[in-house]
Amino acid sequence: MTVRTRVAPSPTGDPHVGTAYIALFNLCFARAHGGQFLLRIEDTDQTRSTPESEQAILDSLRWLGLTWDEGPDIGGDNGPYRQSERMDLYREHADQLVAAGNAFRCYRTAAELDALREARRAGGHSTALKPSDLRLADEEVAAREDRGDPYVIRLLVPEEEGVCVVRDMLRGDIELDWGMIDAQILLKSDGMPTYHLANVVDDHLMGITHVLRGEEWINSAPKHKLLYEYFKWDMPQLCHLPLLRNPDKSKLSKRKNPTSILYYERMGFLPEALINYLGRMGWSMPDEREKFTLSEMIDDFDIQRVSLGGPIFDREKLSWLNGMWLREDFDDEALADRLVDWAFNRDNLMRVLPHARQRMETLSDLAPLAGFLVSGILPLSEASFDSVKGDREAIIKVLQFALWRLEARREWTRDLIWDDMKGLADALDIKIKDLLAPLFIAIAGSSASFSVVDSMAMLGPDMSRARIRHAVEVLGGVSKKAAKRLDKEYMALGAL
Repeated sequence: MTVRTRVAPSPTGDPHVGTAYIALFNLCFARAHGGQFLLRIEDTDQTRSTPESEQAILDSLRWLGLTWDEGPDIGGDNGPYRQSERMDLYREHADQLVAAGNAFRCYRTAAELDALREARRAGGHSTALKPSDLRLADEEVAAREDRGDPYVIRLLVPEEEGVCVVRDMLRGDIELDWGMIDAQILLKSDGMPTYHLANVVDDHLMGITHVLRGEEWINSAPKHKLLYEYFKWDMPQLCHLPLLRNPDKSKLSKRKNPTSILYYERMGFLPEALINYLGRMGWSMPDEREKFTLSEMIDDFDIQRVSLGGPIFDREKLSWLNGMWLREDFDDEALADRLVDWAFNRDNLMRVLPHARQRMETLSDLAPLAGFLVSGILPLSEASFDSVKGDREAIIKVLQFALWRLEARREWTRDLIWDDMKGLADALDIKIKDLLAPLFIAIAGSSASFSVVDSMAMLGPDMSRARIRHAVEVLGGVSKKAAKRLDKEYMALGAL
């Protein structure tokens, strides 16, 4: 048997370090067994998926040194490798399940579903809806069908109590209560598949033998096992890797830790160091050394060396490891080359000079004018905002609202950022210059910089958002209570 693994990210935002972590372990497992590693794009969320996000995923993984044998950019014998291009396959397999009596059309409305869940809750049961909860009388089904009412296709799941045993490569047999498993939607009313159907169909048709994924998917494993049984397919071996965590042991999130690979690239971390650090997330080399290359990890890879304790993603530890790489693996010539490639290249200069030259009298003026564009997180303090009108709470509110608006921004251009900020200023009934004032400090560290909107366009979304989050924290942060209040105010502004 040829080992085949995959990673299947969704192109709905900045490329996530968690994606790189899962990709790394799938790649190492496949290569260690002389197998193949695939990349598949799960873009069935058509409202949030963008070609720009897909390209960022491909570029970021390649920047880290990860390569795949089949994928949307290089092709292969099992394509297409974008789910949006495989829709007929999902409909065909959903209809096959219905015809075999292993799935059913559900015409229940949203209001009816809410009432059913509330009834189960009132009866002391879980809110997992079973086929018996959802089925309508044959006459009612016929009436709704005649009216052309929308329907979804749901999975037939066991009604009775009992456990589903799922075999995991690291955890052994996992017992999961069937009572908590709902009649999962497989095909939505718009014809789009859910993750569960598309994932199983794609993994089978692409010949995936081992699925290494995050432990958040453990509770979905019974649904997947059931689908494999209904289709009479062999199920891949499952391995649920521990989730990356913040230093406070919570799930890794952008609220507490930058999660975008682009952020770490923009910060000046070496791809060799970042992939080395991700390799240490719950795994260790046989000799326990901390610094190793990707090829060394592949040579010594053993999935059984994964620890199930939640690995902590600590930026300080990453910085320390990155420093080791800089000092031990790069002479002056190599380091100079990396610096030029990273920030001091002609393309970057050509983006900066149209703004900086208006303020330059000597060549040496460029560094203080544009230094913030090749910096990481700026050394701000609360006093940095003394020149900004308004009290601390008002400044935090402006920064937080701007951050939320920019987090929703998918396309990142100067004009679109300006439209977002102007729309926010109008909604808050304040002058645009008053809204931009604290952003100047957050983004450039000074109000004397050139256009903050142009600066954000050049910095990119990951670094811009990270600096605004940092500014909010410098000013004291937002408590849970304050966050609820601000969120209510922000939502009251309506569509900006």
